[in-house]
Amino acid sequence: MSRTYFGTDGIRGTVGQEPITPDFMLRLGHAVGRVLKRSEARPTVLIGKDTRISGYMIESSLEAGFASAGVDVFLTGPLPTPGVAYLTRALRQSLGVVISASHNPYGDNGIKFFSARGEKLPDAWELEVEAALAETPQWADSAQLGKARRLDDASGRYIEFCKNTFSSELSLKGLKVVIDAAHGAAYHVAPDVFHELGAETVCIGCKPDGFNINAGHGATSPAALVQAVREHGADYGVALDGDADRLQLVDANGRLYNGDELLYVMVADRLAQGQAVPGAVGTLMTNMAVEVALKARGVEFVRAKVGDRYILEELVAREWLLGGEGSGHLLALDKHTTGDGIVSALQVLQAIARAGRPLPELLSGVTLFPQVLVNVRLAPGQDWKSNPGLADTQAAVVRELGSAGRVLIRPSGTEPLVRVMVEARDEGLARACAERLADTLRA
Repeated sequence: MSRTYFGTDGIRGTVGQEPITPDFMLRLGHAVGRVLKRSEARPTVLIGKDTRISGYMIESSLEAGFASAGVDVFLTGPLPTPGVAYLTRALRQSLGVVISASHNPYGDNGIKFFSARGEKLPDAWELEVEAALAETPQWADSAQLGKARRLDDASGRYIEFCKNTFSSELSLKGLKVVIDAAHGAAYHVAPDVFHELGAETVCIGCKPDGFNINAGHGATSPAALVQAVREHGADYGVALDGDADRLQLVDANGRLYNGDELLYVMVADRLAQGQAVPGAVGTLMTNMAVEVALKARGVEFVRAKVGDRYILEELVAREWLLGGEGSGHLLALDKHTTGDGIVSALQVLQAIARAGRPLPELLSGVTLFPQVLVNVRLAPGQDWKSNPGLADTQAAVVRELGSAGRVLIRPSGTEPLVRVMVEARDEGLARACAERLADTLRA
């Protein structure tokens, strides 16, 4: 059975269009509730959301759907996605639900689910829910209906959790940090975390109005953070996305560090503490310089498909702890079960405080390779994989690059495009090779 509604990270779309409509959300809540009741007599579900105006509509529809299946609901109000994952586990809930479209604009929204352990759920569970959606509803009678109540201290509980991931022997005293919450779910959480750990904080992107989430702020628009760090003479800046599961970090010079570099810093800090780090997981897009630097330190490096879900799968399978991708999704499984922008930022700042050296020095052995990306638009029905010259050209390019570069050719998941990426120490060589491959696809 193929999935109709679930994508690579839950269900997402434009508000007012299927499936992001109130009637579908009611049916979804009911279907998920029925699936839960197959293994538990009286399930309880935690629902959190980001700051989009549509969150009210979706929240009430889901609440009605769960109640109609005999499932009790706890409502947290605006809370980061990793906060929902944490509280689902801490409060022994049957399921965690997040209403968010992450880094998308306010006109989109979506749903993510977490298991009772605070982990992303497998494909098999999503297929079970889709099957239940196709069945006739079985409405509970009055005596069996679920109840709902607000969890008033949700943000406070999560703030304490984040602080406890930072070493009790260290503090952020003496640092001025700019926090950009993207007018999203962390607007009332992130500033308190950094302030209570000792930092002087400056807040931008912390005034949501339902319509401005991710608009010119946050991890996908870091220019605002760079400017604020310079204007306020801050030591560092932390930008989160709308649901706060990823970050970008800026230093006092306005230099932006991506997730690949921050993953290296986290691994290097563990090694400096004498901890064993057998391996780390990146993605197909992780910069090769990070792979080279990690292997030089005896750390195995494995690439997963793009997406934190696939990084997590590799980490769990290998029983490793650290992984991430350039977009800023970082995983430290000894700190949290899922990617967490606030916790990841704390891990990097902890490494800086522990080493007593600024971030550029911690990355002195890592110089990112230039990556050249060329998008080739496909003609209707074009089978690019059967292009007779592509394999030969790719083989020639791989030989030319040797161990100092790599090639990645993959289709877009949303557009009729093939993405050609070539990475090499020399940008001119990378660009020339990428254009040769693109020309072969256009032929």
